[in-house]
Amino acid sequence: MSKKNKFRSSEWYNSKTHRRDTFVHRGWMRNQGHPNHLFDGRPVIGICNTWSELTPCNGHFREIAESVKKGVFEAGGFPLEFPVFSASESNLRPTAMLFRNLASMDVEEAIRGNPIDGVVLLMGCDKTTPSLLMGAGSVDLPTIGISGGPMLNGHHRGETIGSGTGVWKLDADLNAGIISEDDFIDAEISMSRSKGNCMTMGTASTMGSMVEALGISLPGNAAIPAVDARRYSLSYMSGKRIVEMVKENLTFSKIVTKKSFENAIKVNGAIGGSTNAVIHLAAVAGRLEIDLNLNDWERCGKNIPTIVNLQPSGKYLMEDFYYAGGVPYVIKQLLERKLLNENEMTVNGKTILENNKDAKCWNTDVIKDFNEPLISDGGIKILKGNIAPNGAIIKPSAASEHLMKHKGKAVVFESVEELHDKIDDPNLDVDENSILVLKNCGPKGYPGMAEVGNMRLPQKVLKKGIRDMIRVSDARMSGTAFGTVILHTSPEAAVKGPLAAVQSGDMIEVDVYKGIMNLLVDQKIIDERLKNYNPILPEIKGGYQKMYVDHVMQADKGADLDFLVGKRGAEVKRHSH
Repeated sequence: MSKKNKFRSSEWYNSKTHRRDTFVHRGWMRNQGHPNHLFDGRPVIGICNTWSELTPCNGHFREIAESVKKGVFEAGGFPLEFPVFSASESNLRPTAMLFRNLASMDVEEAIRGNPIDGVVLLMGCDKTTPSLLMGAGSVDLPTIGISGGPMLNGHHRGETIGSGTGVWKLDADLNAGIISEDDFIDAEISMSRSKGNCMTMGTASTMGSMVEALGISLPGNAAIPAVDARRYSLSYMSGKRIVEMVKENLTFSKIVTKKSFENAIKVNGAIGGSTNAVIHLAAVAGRLEIDLNLNDWERCGKNIPTIVNLQPSGKYLMEDFYYAGGVPYVIKQLLERKLLNENEMTVNGKTILENNKDAKCWNTDVIKDFNEPLISDGGIKILKGNIAPNGAIIKPSAASEHLMKHKGKAVVFESVEELHDKIDDPNLDVDENSILVLKNCGPKGYPGMAEVGNMRLPQKVLKKGIRDMIRVSDARMSGTAFGTVILHTSPEAAVKGPLAAVQSGDMIEVDVYKGIMNLLVDQKIIDERLKNYNPILPEIKGGYQKMYVDHVMQADKGADLDFLVGKRGAEVKRHSH
Protein backbone atom coordinates (compact mmCIF):
# COMPACT_ATOMS: atom_id res chain seq x y z
CA MET A 1 0.00 0.00 0.00
CA SER A 2 1.13 3.57 -0.63
CA LYS A 3 0.54 6.54 1.62
CA LYS A 4 -1.72 8.11 -1.00
CA ASN A 5 -3.98 5.14 -1.61
CA LYS A 6 -5.57 2.75 0.83
CA PHE A 7 -4.94 -0.36 -1.26
CA ARG A 8 -2.21 -1.42 -3.66
CA SER A 9 -4.70 -1.88 -6.53
CA SER A 10 -5.62 1.80 -6.34
CA GLU A 11 -2.31 2.57 -8.05
CA TRP A 12 -3.78 0.81 -11.09
CA TYR A 13 -7.46 1.76 -10.91
CA ASN A 14 -7.72 5.02 -8.98
CA SER A 15 -4.60 7.08 -9.72
CA LYS A 16 -5.28 10.80 -10.03
CA THR A 17 -1.80 11.65 -11.28
CA HIS A 18 -1.61 9.01 -14.02
CA ARG A 19 -5.07 9.22 -15.55
CA ARG A 20 -4.05 7.71 -18.89
CA ASP A 21 -2.72 4.61 -17.14
CA THR A 22 -5.87 4.40 -15.05
CA PHE A 23 -7.98 4.63 -18.21
CA VAL A 24 -6.08 1.71 -19.76
CA HIS A 25 -6.04 -0.51 -16.67
CA ARG A 26 -9.64 0.10 -15.73
CA GLY A 27 -11.07 0.51 -19.22
CA TRP A 28 -9.91 -2.82 -20.58
CA MET A 29 -11.20 -4.61 -17.47
CA ARG A 30 -14.69 -3.30 -18.29
CA ASN A 31 -14.94 -5.50 -21.36
CA GLN A 32 -15.72 -8.40 -18.99
CA GLY A 33 -18.80 -6.61 -17.76
CA HIS A 34 -17.47 -5.36 -14.43
CA PRO A 35 -19.70 -2.48 -13.27
CA ASN A 36 -18.39 0.91 -12.24
CA HIS A 37 -18.70 0.45 -8.47
CA LEU A 38 -16.18 -2.41 -8.43
CA PHE A 39 -13.47 0.15 -9.23
CA ASP A 40 -14.35 2.41 -6.30
CA GLY A 41 -11.19 1.61 -4.31
CA ARG A 42 -12.34 -1.64 -2.74
CA PRO A 43 -9.67 -4.35 -2.26
CA VAL A 44 -8.91 -6.52 -5.27
CA ILE A 45 -8.49 -10.18 -4.34
CA GLY A 46 -6.52 -12.44 -6.64
CA ILE A 47 -7.61 -16.07 -6.76
CA CYS A 48 -4.52 -18.04 -7.75
CA ASN A 49 -5.91 -21.16 -9.40
CA THR A 50 -4.04 -24.36 -10.25
CA TRP A 51 -7.08 -25.88 -11.95
CA SER A 52 -6.17 -28.12 -14.87
CA GLU A 53 -7.73 -31.17 -16.47
CA LEU A 54 -4.19 -32.54 -16.62
CA THR A 55 -3.96 -32.22 -12.81
CA PRO A 56 -6.84 -34.49 -11.78
CA CYS A 57 -6.48 -33.73 -8.06
CA ASN A 58 -7.27 -30.09 -8.86
CA GLY A 59 -9.99 -30.72 -11.44
CA HIS A 60 -12.74 -29.27 -9.21
CA PHE A 61 -11.00 -25.96 -8.49
CA ARG A 62 -13.25 -23.94 -10.79
CA GLU A 63 -16.12 -24.77 -8.41
CA ILE A 64 -14.02 -23.90 -5.36
CA ALA A 65 -13.05 -20.58 -6.97
CA GLU A 66 -16.73 -19.69 -7.41
CA SER A 67 -17.31 -20.25 -3.68
CA VAL A 68 -14.33 -18.03 -2.89
CA LYS A 69 -15.72 -15.27 -5.11
CA LYS A 70 -19.03 -15.30 -3.24
CA GLY A 71 -17.23 -14.71 0.03
CA VAL A 72 -15.08 -11.94 -1.44
CA PHE A 73 -18.12 -10.15 -2.85
CA GLU A 74 -20.00 -10.44 0.45
CA ALA A 75 -17.10 -8.80 2.29
CA GLY A 76 -16.94 -5.94 -0.19
CA GLY A 77 -13.98 -7.07 -2.26
CA PHE A 78 -13.43 -7.48 -6.00
CA PRO A 79 -12.35 -11.08 -6.85
CA LEU A 80 -10.27 -11.75 -9.95
CA GLU A 81 -9.25 -15.31 -10.77
CA PHE A 82 -6.02 -16.08 -12.61
CA PRO A 83 -4.32 -19.33 -13.71
CA VAL A 84 -0.79 -20.43 -12.88
CA PHE A 85 1.34 -23.40 -13.90
CA SER A 86 -0.19 -26.57 -12.48
CA ALA A 87 2.23 -29.41 -11.70
CA SER A 88 0.46 -32.78 -11.80
CA GLU A 89 2.11 -35.51 -9.79
CA SER A 90 0.21 -38.21 -11.66
CA ASN A 91 0.85 -37.06 -15.24
CA LEU A 92 3.81 -34.70 -15.50
CA ARG A 93 7.13 -36.09 -16.74
CA PRO A 94 9.97 -36.46 -16.00
CA THR A 95 8.78 -35.50 -12.50
CA ALA A 96 6.48 -32.82 -11.10
CA MET A 97 9.18 -31.78 -8.64
CA LEU A 98 11.29 -30.49 -11.54
CA PHE A 99 8.58 -27.87 -12.16
CA ARG A 100 7.74 -26.86 -8.57
CA ASN A 101 10.20 -23.97 -8.75
CA LEU A 102 8.99 -22.92 -12.21
CA ALA A 103 5.42 -22.80 -10.90
CA SER A 104 6.57 -20.72 -7.93
CA MET A 105 8.12 -18.19 -10.34
CA ASP A 106 4.83 -17.99 -12.23
CA VAL A 107 2.94 -17.43 -8.98
CA GLU A 108 5.32 -14.78 -7.66
CA GLU A 109 5.39 -12.68 -10.80
CA ALA A 110 1.64 -12.99 -11.42
CA ILE A 111 0.88 -11.70 -7.92
CA ARG A 112 3.47 -8.91 -7.96
CA GLY A 113 2.78 -7.71 -11.48
CA ASN A 114 -1.00 -7.41 -11.20
CA PRO A 115 -3.36 -5.11 -9.25
CA ILE A 116 -3.80 -7.48 -6.33
CA ASP A 117 -4.19 -6.49 -2.66
CA GLY A 118 -4.57 -9.97 -1.22
CA VAL A 119 -4.41 -13.48 -2.65
CA VAL A 120 -6.26 -16.76 -2.17
CA LEU A 121 -4.17 -19.80 -3.07
CA LEU A 122 -6.06 -22.81 -4.49
CA MET A 123 -3.79 -25.81 -4.13
CA GLY A 124 -4.09 -29.56 -3.88
CA CYS A 125 -1.88 -31.93 -5.86
CA ASP A 126 1.51 -32.33 -4.20
CA LYS A 127 3.67 -29.64 -5.79
CA THR A 128 0.92 -27.05 -6.22
CA THR A 129 0.84 -26.41 -2.47
CA PRO A 130 4.54 -25.61 -1.92
CA SER A 131 4.88 -23.78 -5.24
CA LEU A 132 2.02 -21.41 -4.40
CA LEU A 133 3.28 -20.87 -0.85
CA MET A 134 6.79 -20.20 -2.14
CA GLY A 135 5.70 -17.68 -4.76
CA ALA A 136 3.27 -15.88 -2.47
CA GLY A 137 5.84 -15.87 0.35
CA SER A 138 8.33 -13.97 -1.80
CA VAL A 139 5.74 -11.25 -2.48
CA ASP A 140 4.35 -11.17 1.09
CA LEU A 141 0.85 -9.79 0.61
CA PRO A 142 -2.12 -10.85 2.77
CA THR A 143 -2.52 -14.50 1.81
CA ILE A 144 -4.89 -17.35 2.64
CA GLY A 145 -4.61 -20.95 1.46
CA ILE A 146 -7.36 -23.40 0.51
CA SER A 147 -6.62 -27.05 -0.20
CA GLY A 148 -8.77 -29.01 -2.63
CA GLY A 149 -9.37 -31.81 -0.13
CA PRO A 150 -8.98 -35.57 -0.39
CA MET A 151 -10.98 -38.05 -2.46
CA LEU A 152 -13.56 -40.23 -0.76
CA ASN A 153 -12.29 -43.56 0.53
CA GLY A 154 -11.59 -46.16 -2.11
CA HIS A 155 -13.55 -49.42 -1.74
CA HIS A 156 -12.40 -52.65 -3.36
CA ARG A 157 -13.81 -56.13 -2.77
CA GLY A 158 -15.04 -55.41 0.72
CA GLU A 159 -11.93 -53.51 1.84
CA THR A 160 -10.84 -49.88 1.78
CA ILE A 161 -8.09 -49.05 -0.69
CA GLY A 162 -5.87 -45.98 -0.42
CA SER A 163 -4.52 -44.02 -3.36
CA GLY A 164 -0.81 -44.53 -3.85
CA THR A 165 -0.35 -46.85 -0.89
CA GLY A 166 -2.58 -49.46 -2.52
CA VAL A 167 -0.64 -49.08 -5.75
CA TRP A 168 2.69 -50.08 -4.21
CA LYS A 169 1.17 -53.09 -2.46
CA LEU A 170 -0.78 -54.20 -5.54
CA ASP A 171 2.24 -53.75 -7.78
CA ALA A 172 4.31 -55.95 -5.45
CA ASP A 173 1.54 -58.57 -5.46
CA LEU A 174 1.27 -58.43 -9.25
CA ASN A 175 5.04 -58.85 -9.64
CA ALA A 176 4.95 -61.76 -7.21
CA GLY A 177 2.14 -63.43 -9.20
CA ILE A 178 -0.36 -63.23 -6.33
CA ILE A 179 -2.95 -61.23 -8.34
CA SER A 180 -3.77 -60.96 -12.05
CA GLU A 181 -3.70 -57.95 -14.38
CA ASP A 182 -7.53 -57.86 -14.29
CA ASP A 183 -7.43 -57.72 -10.48
CA PHE A 184 -4.99 -54.83 -10.76
CA ILE A 185 -7.31 -52.87 -13.11
CA ASP A 186 -10.36 -53.50 -10.89
CA ALA A 187 -8.48 -52.05 -7.93
CA GLU A 188 -7.45 -49.03 -10.01
CA ILE A 189 -11.09 -48.26 -10.84
CA SER A 190 -12.16 -48.72 -7.23
CA MET A 191 -9.48 -46.42 -5.87
CA SER A 192 -10.33 -43.13 -7.60
CA ARG A 193 -14.06 -42.66 -7.18
CA SER A 194 -14.45 -38.94 -6.49
CA LYS A 195 -12.82 -35.57 -7.05
CA GLY A 196 -9.88 -34.67 -4.82
CA ASN A 197 -6.29 -35.55 -4.04
CA CYS A 198 -4.88 -38.75 -2.52
CA MET A 199 -6.92 -39.83 0.50
CA THR A 200 -3.94 -41.43 2.18
CA MET A 201 -1.57 -39.31 4.27
CA GLY A 202 0.49 -38.72 1.15
CA THR A 203 2.22 -35.48 0.30
CA ALA A 204 -0.96 -33.68 -0.81
CA SER A 205 -2.81 -34.35 2.45
CA THR A 206 0.38 -33.78 4.43
CA MET A 207 0.91 -30.38 2.86
CA GLY A 208 -2.75 -29.50 3.41
CA SER A 209 -2.12 -30.32 7.06
CA MET A 210 1.06 -28.23 7.06
CA VAL A 211 -0.85 -25.26 5.65
CA GLU A 212 -3.30 -25.61 8.54
CA ALA A 213 -0.54 -26.06 11.13
CA LEU A 214 1.32 -23.01 9.81
CA GLY A 215 -1.85 -20.97 10.30
CA ILE A 216 -2.07 -19.86 6.67
CA SER A 217 -5.52 -21.48 6.21
CA LEU A 218 -8.73 -21.53 8.20
CA PRO A 219 -9.08 -24.36 10.74
CA GLY A 220 -10.25 -27.67 9.27
CA ASN A 221 -8.68 -27.04 5.86
CA ALA A 222 -6.70 -30.27 5.56
CA ALA A 223 -9.17 -33.11 5.83
CA ILE A 224 -12.63 -32.06 4.56
CA PRO A 225 -13.30 -34.34 1.55
CA ALA A 226 -13.22 -32.59 -1.81
CA VAL A 227 -16.89 -33.36 -2.52
CA ASP A 228 -18.18 -32.47 0.95
CA ALA A 229 -20.32 -29.30 1.01
CA ARG A 230 -18.23 -28.11 3.96
CA ARG A 231 -15.21 -27.77 1.63
CA TYR A 232 -17.15 -25.15 -0.33
CA SER A 233 -18.35 -23.44 2.82
CA LEU A 234 -14.75 -23.14 4.00
CA SER A 235 -13.83 -21.68 0.59
CA TYR A 236 -16.63 -19.13 0.90
CA MET A 237 -15.45 -18.11 4.36
CA SER A 238 -11.84 -17.91 3.16
CA GLY A 239 -12.95 -15.46 0.45
CA LYS A 240 -14.72 -13.39 3.08
CA ARG A 241 -11.75 -13.47 5.43
CA ILE A 242 -9.10 -12.43 2.89
CA VAL A 243 -10.86 -9.09 2.41
CA GLU A 244 -10.66 -8.47 6.14
CA MET A 245 -6.98 -9.48 6.14
CA VAL A 246 -6.23 -6.89 3.46
CA LYS A 247 -7.93 -4.20 5.53
CA GLU A 248 -5.88 -5.33 8.56
CA ASN A 249 -2.68 -5.54 6.45
CA LEU A 250 -2.18 -9.05 7.88
CA THR A 251 0.53 -10.25 5.52
CA PHE A 252 2.00 -13.72 4.98
CA SER A 253 5.12 -13.04 7.07
CA LYS A 254 3.09 -11.72 10.00
CA ILE A 255 1.45 -15.13 10.28
CA VAL A 256 4.16 -17.63 9.31
CA THR A 257 7.24 -17.38 11.54
CA LYS A 258 10.03 -19.71 12.67
CA LYS A 259 7.76 -20.78 15.55
CA SER A 260 5.01 -21.62 13.04
CA PHE A 261 7.40 -23.95 11.23
CA GLU A 262 8.33 -25.58 14.54
CA ASN A 263 4.63 -26.23 15.12
CA ALA A 264 4.26 -27.70 11.64
CA ILE A 265 7.19 -30.10 12.16
CA LYS A 266 5.55 -31.43 15.32
CA VAL A 267 2.16 -31.78 13.65
CA ASN A 268 3.85 -33.63 10.79
CA GLY A 269 5.24 -36.15 13.27
CA ALA A 270 1.86 -36.61 14.94
CA ILE A 271 0.00 -37.23 11.66
CA GLY A 272 2.70 -39.50 10.17
CA GLY A 273 3.23 -36.96 7.39
CA SER A 274 5.15 -37.34 4.15
CA THR A 275 8.94 -37.12 3.91
CA ASN A 276 8.35 -34.53 1.19
CA ALA A 277 7.25 -32.05 3.84
CA VAL A 278 10.92 -31.69 4.81
CA ILE A 279 12.00 -30.41 1.42
CA HIS A 280 8.90 -28.29 0.79
CA LEU A 281 8.86 -26.52 4.16
CA ALA A 282 12.56 -25.73 3.76
CA ALA A 283 11.82 -24.07 0.42
CA VAL A 284 8.88 -22.05 1.79
CA ALA A 285 10.96 -20.95 4.78
CA GLY A 286 13.74 -19.85 2.45
CA ARG A 287 11.35 -17.55 0.60
CA LEU A 288 10.34 -15.97 3.92
CA GLU A 289 14.02 -15.61 4.90
CA ILE A 290 13.57 -18.00 7.83
CA ASP A 291 16.40 -20.41 8.63
CA LEU A 292 14.84 -23.88 8.75
CA ASN A 293 17.25 -26.81 8.60
CA LEU A 294 17.43 -30.53 9.28
CA ASN A 295 18.55 -29.86 12.86
CA ASP A 296 15.18 -28.19 13.44
CA TRP A 297 13.45 -31.36 12.27
CA GLU A 298 15.57 -33.43 14.64
CA ARG A 299 15.03 -31.02 17.55
CA CYS A 300 11.30 -30.44 17.09
CA GLY A 301 10.33 -33.90 15.83
CA LYS A 302 12.10 -35.80 18.57
CA ASN A 303 9.80 -37.89 20.79
CA ILE A 304 6.65 -36.81 18.91
CA PRO A 305 4.43 -39.90 18.66
CA THR A 306 2.41 -40.65 15.54
CA ILE A 307 -1.21 -40.65 16.74
CA VAL A 308 -3.07 -40.63 13.42
CA ASN A 309 -3.85 -44.16 12.24
CA LEU A 310 -3.78 -43.50 8.49
CA GLN A 311 -2.23 -45.23 5.51
CA PRO A 312 0.63 -45.57 4.71
CA SER A 313 1.60 -45.68 8.40
CA GLY A 314 -1.67 -47.15 9.65
CA LYS A 315 -5.12 -48.34 8.67
CA TYR A 316 -7.58 -45.55 7.84
CA LEU A 317 -7.94 -42.83 5.19
CA MET A 318 -8.45 -39.04 5.12
CA GLU A 319 -12.24 -39.22 5.01
CA ASP A 320 -12.16 -41.16 8.30
CA PHE A 321 -9.66 -38.63 9.69
CA TYR A 322 -12.03 -35.75 9.00
CA TYR A 323 -14.99 -37.47 10.63
CA ALA A 324 -12.81 -38.32 13.65
CA GLY A 325 -11.80 -34.71 14.28
CA GLY A 326 -9.05 -33.95 11.78
CA VAL A 327 -5.99 -31.77 12.31
CA PRO A 328 -7.68 -29.58 14.97
CA TYR A 329 -7.83 -32.50 17.41
CA VAL A 330 -4.22 -33.46 16.68
CA ILE A 331 -3.18 -29.88 17.41
CA LYS A 332 -5.26 -29.90 20.59
CA GLN A 333 -3.43 -32.96 21.91
CA LEU A 334 -0.06 -31.33 21.21
CA LEU A 335 -1.21 -28.09 22.85
CA GLU A 336 -2.37 -29.91 25.97
CA ARG A 337 1.17 -31.23 26.43
CA LYS A 338 2.70 -27.78 25.88
CA LEU A 339 4.48 -28.99 22.75
CA LEU A 340 3.37 -26.18 20.42
CA ASN A 341 3.98 -22.45 20.31
CA GLU A 342 0.42 -21.68 21.33
CA ASN A 343 0.40 -17.94 20.62
CA GLU A 344 1.22 -18.20 16.92
CA MET A 345 -1.22 -16.14 14.84
CA THR A 346 -3.39 -17.66 12.10
CA VAL A 347 -5.25 -16.14 9.16
CA ASN A 348 -8.54 -15.77 11.05
CA GLY A 349 -6.87 -13.41 13.52
CA LYS A 350 -6.90 -15.95 16.32
CA THR A 351 -4.01 -17.92 17.78
CA ILE A 352 -3.50 -21.61 17.16
CA LEU A 353 -4.56 -22.18 20.76
CA GLU A 354 -7.81 -20.24 20.39
CA ASN A 355 -8.66 -22.10 17.18
CA ASN A 356 -8.11 -25.63 18.47
CA LYS A 357 -8.51 -25.75 22.27
CA ASP A 358 -12.09 -26.99 22.06
CA ALA A 359 -11.54 -29.57 19.27
CA LYS A 360 -13.11 -32.98 19.85
CA CYS A 361 -12.38 -36.53 18.75
CA TRP A 362 -15.15 -38.83 17.54
CA ASN A 363 -13.10 -41.97 16.84
CA THR A 364 -10.15 -42.84 19.05
CA ASP A 365 -9.02 -45.64 16.73
CA VAL A 366 -8.42 -43.10 13.95
CA ILE A 367 -6.89 -40.38 16.15
CA LYS A 368 -5.31 -42.16 19.04
CA ASP A 369 -4.59 -40.81 22.48
CA PHE A 370 -1.16 -39.30 22.89
CA ASN A 371 -0.35 -41.86 25.58
CA GLU A 372 -1.41 -44.81 23.39
CA PRO A 373 0.02 -43.82 20.01
CA LEU A 374 0.27 -45.72 16.77
CA ILE A 375 4.06 -45.33 16.97
CA SER A 376 5.81 -43.92 20.02
CA ASP A 377 8.51 -42.02 18.12
CA GLY A 378 7.17 -41.25 14.67
CA GLY A 379 7.79 -38.24 12.49
CA ILE A 380 10.92 -37.82 10.42
CA LYS A 381 14.33 -39.03 11.55
CA ILE A 382 17.52 -37.41 10.31
CA LEU A 383 20.46 -39.69 9.52
CA LYS A 384 24.02 -38.48 9.15
CA GLY A 385 27.34 -40.16 8.50
CA ASN A 386 30.02 -40.53 5.89
CA ILE A 387 27.44 -41.31 3.18
CA ALA A 388 25.29 -38.29 4.04
CA PRO A 389 27.32 -35.54 5.74
CA ASN A 390 24.53 -33.04 5.07
CA GLY A 391 21.83 -35.48 6.10
CA ALA A 392 19.35 -38.03 4.83
CA ILE A 393 15.84 -38.73 6.09
CA ILE A 394 13.61 -41.68 6.93
CA LYS A 395 9.99 -41.95 8.02
CA PRO A 396 9.95 -44.55 10.85
CA SER A 397 6.15 -44.75 10.94
CA ALA A 398 6.17 -46.23 7.42
CA ALA A 399 9.23 -48.45 7.98
CA SER A 400 9.85 -51.91 9.42
CA GLU A 401 10.99 -52.00 13.02
CA HIS A 402 13.36 -54.93 12.50
CA LEU A 403 15.32 -52.87 9.95
CA MET A 404 15.77 -49.79 12.14
CA LYS A 405 19.19 -51.09 13.16
CA HIS A 406 20.84 -53.09 10.43
CA LYS A 407 24.08 -53.87 8.61
CA GLY A 408 23.87 -55.05 5.06
CA LYS A 409 25.77 -55.53 1.83
CA ALA A 410 25.16 -52.81 -0.76
CA VAL A 411 23.58 -53.63 -4.09
CA VAL A 412 24.26 -50.52 -6.16
CA PHE A 413 22.44 -49.07 -9.16
CA GLU A 414 24.11 -46.08 -10.81
CA SER A 415 20.84 -44.87 -12.35
CA VAL A 416 17.14 -45.59 -12.28
CA GLU A 417 17.48 -47.11 -15.76
CA GLU A 418 20.05 -49.59 -14.44
CA LEU A 419 17.69 -50.39 -11.57
CA HIS A 420 14.86 -51.22 -13.98
CA ASP A 421 17.19 -53.32 -16.15
CA LYS A 422 18.75 -55.39 -13.37
CA ILE A 423 16.38 -55.53 -10.37
CA ASP A 424 14.71 -58.77 -11.53
CA ASP A 425 17.83 -60.41 -12.93
CA PRO A 426 17.94 -63.89 -11.34
CA ASN A 427 21.72 -63.58 -11.19
CA LEU A 428 21.62 -60.35 -9.15
CA ASP A 429 23.61 -60.90 -5.96
CA VAL A 430 20.91 -59.83 -3.52
CA ASP A 431 18.88 -61.17 -0.60
CA GLU A 432 16.56 -59.68 2.02
CA ASN A 433 19.52 -58.57 4.15
CA SER A 434 21.05 -56.48 1.35
CA ILE A 435 20.74 -52.72 1.16
CA LEU A 436 19.63 -51.38 -2.24
CA VAL A 437 21.46 -48.18 -3.22
CA LEU A 438 20.32 -45.88 -6.05
CA LYS A 439 22.44 -42.97 -7.27
CA ASN A 440 22.09 -39.98 -9.61
CA CYS A 441 18.43 -39.31 -8.81
CA GLY A 442 18.83 -36.11 -6.79
CA PRO A 443 17.97 -32.50 -7.74
CA LYS A 444 20.68 -32.23 -10.44
CA GLY A 445 21.04 -35.91 -11.24
CA TYR A 446 17.57 -36.85 -12.40
CA PRO A 447 17.00 -33.82 -12.87
CA GLY A 448 14.24 -32.83 -10.46
CA MET A 449 14.70 -35.45 -7.74
CA ALA A 450 12.00 -37.91 -8.78
CA GLU A 451 9.96 -40.16 -6.50
CA VAL A 452 11.96 -43.28 -7.29
CA GLY A 453 13.53 -43.82 -3.86
CA ASN A 454 11.07 -46.53 -2.86
CA MET A 455 12.68 -48.99 -5.27
CA ARG A 456 10.66 -52.08 -5.99
CA LEU A 457 12.12 -55.20 -4.47
CA PRO A 458 13.81 -57.90 -6.58
CA GLN A 459 11.63 -60.78 -7.77
CA LYS A 460 13.86 -63.32 -6.03
CA VAL A 461 13.19 -61.55 -2.70
CA LEU A 462 9.46 -61.00 -3.30
CA LYS A 463 8.99 -64.71 -4.01
CA LYS A 464 10.26 -65.44 -0.50
CA GLY A 465 7.34 -63.42 0.86
CA ILE A 466 9.61 -60.49 1.81
CA ARG A 467 7.94 -57.08 1.43
CA ASP A 468 10.59 -54.69 2.78
CA MET A 469 14.32 -54.05 2.55
CA ILE A 470 16.47 -51.01 3.37
CA ARG A 471 16.74 -48.74 0.36
CA VAL A 472 19.09 -45.72 0.19
CA SER A 473 19.10 -42.98 -2.45
CA ASP A 474 19.44 -39.29 -3.21
CA ALA A 475 15.88 -39.38 -4.58
CA ARG A 476 12.49 -38.76 -2.96
CA MET A 477 9.52 -41.09 -2.57
CA SER A 478 5.80 -40.56 -2.77
CA GLY A 479 4.18 -39.64 0.52
CA THR A 480 1.78 -42.50 -0.11
CA ALA A 481 4.62 -45.04 -0.16
CA PHE A 482 5.88 -47.20 2.68
CA GLY A 483 8.96 -49.14 3.60
CA THR A 484 12.37 -48.69 5.20
CA VAL A 485 13.44 -46.11 2.67
CA ILE A 486 16.27 -43.63 3.30
CA LEU A 487 15.92 -40.56 1.11
CA HIS A 488 17.25 -37.10 0.21
CA THR A 489 20.86 -38.20 0.79
CA SER A 490 22.88 -34.98 0.60
CA PRO A 491 25.07 -34.07 -1.18
CA GLU A 492 23.77 -36.12 -4.10
CA ALA A 493 25.87 -38.43 -6.26
CA ALA A 494 25.65 -36.12 -9.29
CA VAL A 495 27.77 -33.50 -7.48
CA LYS A 496 30.15 -36.22 -6.23
CA GLY A 497 28.62 -36.44 -2.79
CA PRO A 498 29.95 -39.47 -0.86
CA LEU A 499 26.92 -41.55 -1.87
CA ALA A 500 28.70 -41.74 -5.22
CA ALA A 501 31.50 -43.76 -3.60
CA VAL A 502 29.31 -46.72 -2.58
CA GLN A 503 30.00 -49.89 -4.56
CA SER A 504 28.22 -53.23 -4.64
CA GLY A 505 29.54 -55.49 -1.92
CA ASP A 506 30.37 -52.65 0.51
CA MET A 507 28.87 -52.94 3.98
CA ILE A 508 26.55 -50.18 5.14
CA GLU A 509 25.52 -49.62 8.75
CA VAL A 510 22.18 -47.99 9.58
CA ASP A 511 21.00 -47.12 13.09
CA VAL A 512 17.87 -45.00 12.92
CA TYR A 513 17.68 -44.73 16.71
CA LYS A 514 21.12 -43.11 16.83
CA GLY A 515 20.65 -41.17 13.57
CA ILE A 516 23.58 -42.91 11.88
CA MET A 517 24.22 -44.12 8.33
CA ASN A 518 27.79 -45.05 7.45
CA LEU A 519 29.67 -46.75 4.67
CA LEU A 520 32.06 -49.19 6.36
CA VAL A 521 34.95 -48.38 4.05
CA ASP A 522 38.19 -46.54 4.87
CA GLN A 523 37.93 -42.79 4.22
CA LYS A 524 41.01 -42.82 1.97
CA ILE A 525 39.31 -45.36 -0.28
CA ILE A 526 36.12 -43.26 -0.33
CA ASP A 527 38.13 -40.16 -1.31
CA GLU A 528 39.93 -42.04 -4.07
CA ARG A 529 36.67 -43.42 -5.46
CA LEU A 530 35.11 -39.94 -5.49
CA LYS A 531 38.13 -38.50 -7.27
CA ASN A 532 37.65 -40.99 -10.08
CA TYR A 533 33.84 -41.03 -10.13
CA ASN A 534 32.00 -39.93 -13.27
CA PRO A 535 28.37 -39.08 -12.45
CA ILE A 536 25.64 -40.10 -14.86
CA LEU A 537 24.30 -36.67 -15.72
CA PRO A 538 21.07 -35.95 -17.59
CA GLU A 539 21.19 -34.74 -21.17
CA ILE A 540 20.02 -31.12 -21.02
CA LYS A 541 19.21 -29.32 -24.27
CA GLY A 542 18.59 -25.90 -22.76
CA GLY A 543 15.42 -24.15 -21.66
CA TYR A 544 14.08 -24.26 -18.11
CA GLN A 545 15.79 -27.57 -17.37
CA LYS A 546 19.22 -26.01 -17.94
CA MET A 547 18.37 -23.12 -15.65
CA TYR A 548 17.15 -25.62 -13.05
CA VAL A 549 20.29 -27.78 -13.14
CA ASP A 550 22.56 -24.73 -13.08
CA HIS A 551 20.87 -23.18 -10.05
CA VAL A 552 19.10 -25.85 -7.98
CA MET A 553 20.30 -26.25 -4.40
CA GLN A 554 20.67 -29.55 -2.55
CA ALA A 555 17.82 -31.38 -0.81
CA ASP A 556 18.72 -30.17 2.68
CA LYS A 557 18.27 -26.59 1.40
CA GLY A 558 14.82 -27.31 -0.05
CA ALA A 559 15.96 -27.84 -3.67
CA ASP A 560 14.90 -24.30 -4.53
CA LEU A 561 16.74 -22.30 -7.18
CA ASP A 562 19.44 -20.23 -5.50
CA PHE A 563 18.28 -16.93 -7.03
CA LEU A 564 14.68 -17.42 -5.86
CA VAL A 565 15.47 -17.55 -2.14
CA GLY A 566 14.19 -14.55 -0.16
CA LYS A 567 11.44 -11.95 -0.18
CA ARG A 568 11.38 -9.53 -3.08
CA GLY A 569 8.21 -7.79 -1.91
CA ALA A 570 5.23 -6.37 -3.76
CA GLU A 571 6.76 -3.23 -5.24
CA VAL A 572 6.66 -3.11 -9.03
CA LYS A 573 7.79 -0.39 -11.40
CA ARG A 574 5.03 1.61 -13.04
CA HIS A 575 4.99 1.74 -16.80
CA SER A 576 3.27 4.59 -18.55
CA HIS A 577 0.95 4.24 -21.48
